[in-house]
Formats: sequence, C-alpha cells, structure tokens
Amino acid sequence: MRAGGVSATRCDDPSVASLREVVEIQAPAERVWAVVAEDVENAPRWSSNLDRVEKLDAGPPRIGTRYRYHLDLAGHKEKLEVEQDVYNKPKKCSGRFTKGPLNGTWAYTYTQRKDGSTRLVYEMDYQLGGLLRFATGVLGPQYAAGIRRNMETLKKYVESGKGPKPKK
Repeated sequence: MRAGGVSATRCDDPSVASLREVVEIQAPAERVWAVVAEDVENAPRWSSNLDRVEKLDAGPPRIGTRYRYHLDLAGHKEKLEVEQDVYNKPKKCSGRFTKGPLNGTWAYTYTQRKDGSTRLVYEMDYQLGGLLRFATGVLGPQYAAGIRRNMETLKKYVESGKGPKPKK
C-alpha cells in the first residue's frame, strides 16, 4: 500500500479498498492527539464534508467511545457511526464503522519525531454499503483526495495553534 491513495487490500474482494495518508505536523504527538482524538466534536473545523460530530457516550474518550458523524457529500446527507477499539494515548486510536454507508476499520497512528514533529498516519480499510458498493472504484479516489485535503488542513490547523492543548 502506498501513501496518498486507494489501493486493493490484502483480500480478493474488489469492493474493499484501503486508504493510507501520511502528514508531518510541526507539533508534539500529545498536541496532535489532543486535537484529533480528544476534540473529535470539533473536527468540522479542519475536516471538509463534515457538518457536525456527536459523542454518543458520557465521559472522556476511551476504548468503546462511539461517535456519530453528520456528513454532507455534495448535498447528500449521511450519518456514519464509529466505535473506538484502541485508545493508546498518544500513539494510536483506531476502531470500526458501526452504522452508515461504510463498513470497515480506521486508525490514526502518531509517531513522535526527534525534531519534535509528529508523523500522523491515517489508514482505512473500507467497503461502501448499499448501492454505493458498486461505485468503490469511482468514488474511492475522490474519497482519498478528500482525506488528503483534510490531513493538510489538520496540519495547518494544529501548526497555527488552533484547537485544544494536551490534557495532563
């Protein structure tokens, strides 16, 4: 799998795609984690096609926390729910899609660099549901381009000092 695109996954099912995007952010991993994993409800500030995010569980984010994403895909409204299966601060947060137009898994992996920056990797293995499942080959590259733009917007957002600071 290459950085910056959609490719076939390890399985033979052509309706399953993998996406991997990498961005280097000039901020410590704890700071990037605070924005991405602890401030999910404010993700629309740096993520396109996202109207709002609802946290479905009380308390701080952790394993088992669920979110509902309200998406606007070129005027088409969709709801997508996810559940976190891994919450290893500030190294990895990952989970699965539980309701909505996507089936599969997602992960953010944070690597603190010696120069103080963070290498953030977003990976997703997904399958479009419903009638969209027949359009993976067409929609996949468009979705990957949107994720790439969001990662660049996230980089600018964090590097400009926006968003929360790390919680102790």
